[in-house]
Amino acid sequence: MLSTFTPIPAETERKEPGIGGKPPVDRRPTGGGGGGGDDDWDNNHGGPGELLQRVRVRIFSILAADMLFFAVLVTVFFARRAGMRTVALPHILLLNTIFLLASSVTVELARRNIFREIDVLEEWLGMGRPALRRALPWLGATLALGLIFLGGQNIAWRQLSTQGFAFDHFSTPASYFFYLITGLHAAHLAVGVLALLLCLTTLGLLKRVEFRQVAIDATAWFWHTMNLAWVLLLLALVVGQ
Repeated sequence: MLSTFTPIPAETERKEPGIGGKPPVDRRPTGGGGGGGDDDWDNNHGGPGELLQRVRVRIFSILAADMLFFAVLVTVFFARRAGMRTVALPHILLLNTIFLLASSVTVELARRNIFREIDVLEEWLGMGRPALRRALPWLGATLALGLIFLGGQNIAWRQLSTQGFAFDHFSTPASYFFYLITGLHAAHLAVGVLALLLCLTTLGLLKRVEFRQVAIDATAWFWHTMNLAWVLLLLALVVGQ
């Protein structure tokens, strides 16, 4: 009599639980947002770390060009300051600087919270969006402090104008450079304010946690750079007045 053999099923490889904030699966969940082409994550994006690095390289390249532009502006200011009439800097600039430095702390807290490992793991596993909930209040605080700084700069311009140093007063090149330097910086910071507004209003619509991380990370580094630029510009104005 022929014996009947039952084929032994092939042993399925069991994966060890993931470490370092990564879930123990080949395909990472989207963070509670549903489908939409997540199966070819690695093929299209090379992983969240690589995406983040690519964006950072581009952001830092743009910021380096901006810092070079401000450096050229300050160099021209010092080259032409001989014979300039001294302009007393408004005292509110110090208060504005304090608010701006405080905003750098709040945006850094937002950036760190969006990368908080345990919260990011929960988002990958589709267990809500705790990292985003922790980051949003700090982004809101940064936006408020940024708007206060811009409002304070407007007060400084008004105070300088009442002292007889209007922007169109070409007999005082020092005041002209003051408006030029502070105005261009304010324009750059306004771009950061718009980025914060976009983060606050649209991050909840993004399904993937790595996209939310990249958006906040890029905004934070831009904000830090503008704060550093302001401190250096203010020192240049103090020394060159």
